Amino acid sequence: MESKKNRYVLTGLTIFCVLLIGVTSVNDQWLTPLRTGVGYILIPIQTGVNKLGVSIYQELSDYGRLKGAVEENRRLQAEIDRLVEENNRLSAEQFELARLRELYGLDQEYMQYEKTAARVIANDSGDWFQVFRVDKGSADGVKVGSNVLAGGGLAGIVTDVGAHYATVRSIIDDSSRVSAMAVQSGETCIVAGDLTLYKDGRLRITNIKKGGDIKEGDRIITSNISSRFQPGILVGYAVDISVDSNQLTSSGYLIPAAKFNNLQEVLIITDVKEDGDFAGE
Repeated sequence: MESKKNRYVLTGLTIFCVLLIGVTSVNDQWLTPLRTGVGYILIPIQTGVNKLGVSIYQELSDYGRLKGAVEENRRLQAEIDRLVEENNRLSAEQFELARLRELYGLDQEYMQYEKTAARVIANDSGDWFQVFRVDKGSADGVKVGSNVLAGGGLAGIVTDVGAHYATVRSIIDDSSRVSAMAVQSGETCIVAGDLTLYKDGRLRITNIKKGGDIKEGDRIITSNISSRFQPGILVGYAVDISVDSNQLTSSGYLIPAAKFNNLQEVLIITDVKEDGDFAGE
C-alpha cells in the first residue's frame, strides 16, 4: 500500500517538473527571473524525486526477492515432502525384506515339511496375536490342524479354514497346550499358553517329571509324541526351572521364539498329524 502511494507521489512530481521545465524553456528575456526561480525549486524537487525513485525501486526489488523466496520455499518444502515419503517407503521395504529373509531362513530350517507362506490380515482381540487370521485357506492346501511358524519357531495351529482364509490360535492363548521336550536331554514337558504371563514375554512350562533334566537356556521343541504338532519345531527357551511344592514335578517358564506383538507373515505347514479337538496337545 505504501509503495503504491509513493508511486502516485512520484508520478505527480514528475508531471509538475515537466511542466515547469516546459514553461521555462521558452527563450524570452522576461522569463529569466522565472527560470532562475524554477531552478531553485526544481533542484530540491529533483533530489526528492530521485530519493523517492530509489525507495520505490528498492521496495520493488525487495518484493521481487520476497516473492522469489516464497516460491523457493514452496519448492524446497515439496522436495522435502517427496524425500520423506521416499524414505518411509524405502524403510518399509527394508523391514519387509528383513522379515522375508527371516521367513526364508525358517523355511530352510524345516525343509522336511511342505509349507505355504501367508500374510496376517486380522487380529481378533487383545494387544497380541493370540488369535489371528491369514490370507491362505483350503484352496492353498491349508487344513484344520496345520501348524503355523513365525519369527524363528512355532506360532500356533489352524483352528478354522475357509477357501481363502484360515484362523490361527497362537501358543500364547490361554487354551493352548503344546507337548514339548528339551533338545539337550529329550526330557518332556508341556508349554502352556498364558496371556497374563506373556505381558512379561513368557509362557509356562509344566509337567517336568521329578529329577527331569531341563535347565536354564535349554531349547524347547515340539515333542515326537505330540498328537497335534509336528516334531522338532522350536518353541522357545527354558528359564527359571524349579521343583514344585509337591516335590514330584518341576516347572518354570519359556521365552517363545516367535514374537506375538507384530506378526505380519507366517509359514503354514500343510501336512497335519490328525483332526480333532484342539484344546489338547
